[in-house]
Amino acid sequence: LITYKDRLRRFGFEYIEEFFSTMGVKIEVVFGEEPKDTQELVEDLISIITSFAGKIFGMRSHKKTVLVQGVKS
Repeated sequence: LITYKDRLRRFGFEYIEEFFSTMGVKIEVVFGEEPKDTQELVEDLISIITSFAGKIFGMRSHKKTVLVQGVKS
């Protein structure tokens, strides 16, 4: 039992719901979907992009550090 879908999962709720249904579990949503304004959706998108960009640039930074250490040795 959850109040809003996004309290369980922000994106991909249908996948979680399908998975639980194969286990015989039904998700009950009390208030359905909370209406979102455009600003909130933009902020969500920016946070997702920021997260992915951080992971990508973090991996590049690690590769560069390993390369520099290899060249030095």
